[in-house]
Amino acid sequence: MNILVTGGCGFIGSNFVRQRLLDRVAPVSRLVNLDKLTYAGNPANLADLAGDPRYVFAQGDIGDEALITRLLGEHQIDAIVNFAAESHVDRSIDSPEPFIQTNVVGTLRLLNAARRHWASLPEPKKSGFRFLHVSTDEVYGTLSPADPAFTEETPFAPNSPYAASKAASDHLVRAYQHTYKLPTLTTNCSNNYGPYHFPEKLIPLVILNALDGKSLPIYGDGQQIRDWLYVEDHASAIWCVLRQGKVGETYNVGGINERANLEVVRRICALLDTQSPRADGKSYADQITFVADRPGHDRRYAIDCTKLQRELGWKPKESFETGLAKTVAWYLKNRAWCDDITSKKYARERLGTQG
Repeated sequence: MNILVTGGCGFIGSNFVRQRLLDRVAPVSRLVNLDKLTYAGNPANLADLAGDPRYVFAQGDIGDEALITRLLGEHQIDAIVNFAAESHVDRSIDSPEPFIQTNVVGTLRLLNAARRHWASLPEPKKSGFRFLHVSTDEVYGTLSPADPAFTEETPFAPNSPYAASKAASDHLVRAYQHTYKLPTLTTNCSNNYGPYHFPEKLIPLVILNALDGKSLPIYGDGQQIRDWLYVEDHASAIWCVLRQGKVGETYNVGGINERANLEVVRRICALLDTQSPRADGKSYADQITFVADRPGHDRRYAIDCTKLQRELGWKPKESFETGLAKTVAWYLKNRAWCDDITSKKYARERLGTQG
């Protein structure tokens, strides 16, 4: 299989690329990584794999149809996995337009190029072609504590500009499958965490702020609940859907680990207390502070991934406890990566979350 991955230098995309290139059981023939290299795209995430002859990096925008068309034909692409997106809710509140441009217009142009390429393929390559669109649980809106988790049938009710832009892109993917019969698949995931996570999101920001002796700001009362999915489990789910998923279907991907934000932060502090104790002997939890909640902050997300488990046989390998321990250990071991990426200009003092 020759795969075009968009946004492959980002957090989830780079973990997927790494998993695919290191997998000797189901190896890919070629993997083309198209990334615009915005602030969250980091080539260092894949620097150790740059010498792999199967790996091709191309810098560019998913909105550049001519570039996409050239890459699809030149590398005889059999599948597209679309990770490319603006994804930070706080940024979307400050400036929605880049989210519409990348997540909506960019996805539209990617679909246009994919449709032309797919239509030109001979059989059996045409029937085997797939377009997999990676999306978020935030398109479904918010839940109360007693509500059942989101399923693939939950109506869309996005509550932030980011979520609205992703909902629009999901609808476009569905429309291209229904109208043009383009063989698409969509995955909607819960909050990811793990290695190579850009430090504006909750878990890496808390780890690095704690180690730097900075405050650990918690929005509101800290009782916003998210379902946490270890990024390597997410990458394996995407590969499973790409190979086995039914054309036109949506699959929810969850970690089956609902946790309140305050609990997540306290667990991080406890792990750091053990693995990298403060010089003064106090707990990192002493650095926790509460700040005004952000506008329109959704109270709870929860994913029901029964369909993915039942139909395709996938399940997460990591519990929240094992995944978080691995994550903290990775950041402690890779401070040089952290220092390099945090030297870029962005507001670290604001508490970021994926949702």
